[in-house]
Amino acid sequence: MAVKIRLARRGRKKAAIYDIVVADARAPRDGKFIEKLGTYNPNTNPASIDFSEEKAFQWLMNGAQPTDTVKAMLSYRGILYKKHLQIGVAKGAISQETADARFEEWKKEKEAKIEGKRSTLGSEKEAKRKAAFEAETKVKEARAEAIRQREAAKLAADAPAAETEEAPEAAAEGESTEEQA
Repeated sequence: MAVKIRLARRGRKKAAIYDIVVADARAPRDGKFIEKLGTYNPNTNPASIDFSEEKAFQWLMNGAQPTDTVKAMLSYRGILYKKHLQIGVAKGAISQETADARFEEWKKEKEAKIEGKRSTLGSEKEAKRKAAFEAETKVKEARAEAIRQREAAKLAADAPAAETEEAPEAAAEGESTEEQA
């Protein structure tokens, strides 16, 4: 029986989430499986991969073949590197302590890279939000200034018209006072 470590799709349309499962190669994609190892969510940035590393390592050492996508995930998490080191230990090329030390060193470096990417994405997102806010503020101030200028122009245009209207009224009042006298 050929055993594969592969993805089983679930989730709604255009928002897929995958289960990482160990299944018989002849079973359908979303069908019967032997064991569920974890989940994979490609909708987040960076994609969230959550699975039992010990179980995946055990299945790899027992001969389970990962699909291309799962192989990339296992490589990303260092499981394939751990398998490589363990084969070296089995052949007597290195000791178990050396293999464990190399794996832990690699894992620390990888975690630092992942955290760096998360912080970079967060800071870029914050910078974009801040730049959009500043641009919006400039547009708002420009609109407010244009409204102030229009209002000032209206007042300036209304002021001479009001003076000319007052002059005939004043002249008319002057005539009426002369007639009364």
